[in-house]
Amino acid sequence: MLKKCIRDPSLILPTESIRIKDSLSYGEIPVQILDRQIRKLRTKEVASTKVLWRNQFVEEATWEAEEDMKKRYPYLFESGGNADQGINFLLSAL
Repeated sequence: MLKKCIRDPSLILPTESIRIKDSLSYGEIPVQILDRQIRKLRTKEVASTKVLWRNQFVEEATWEAEEDMKKRYPYLFESGGNADQGINFLLSAL
């Protein structure tokens, strides 16, 4: 059952103070590479990586082209502590 609501004008927030993008989108950041594989086509081979994205579960990881991922996110392919520094840098930028 619906009840009648008494409006309180002091609780209304001006929309200018809330910074919402018009597209209502956000950028995903890759966190870890879970797996690698080479898919053989008729004339060439394509290297793919299974990428775990921030705010997603392992089951929702996606296969991406390794070459593109190396260009856009080189810190994922570095060994040692440098990979952690790259992730921390991206997270601090947000």
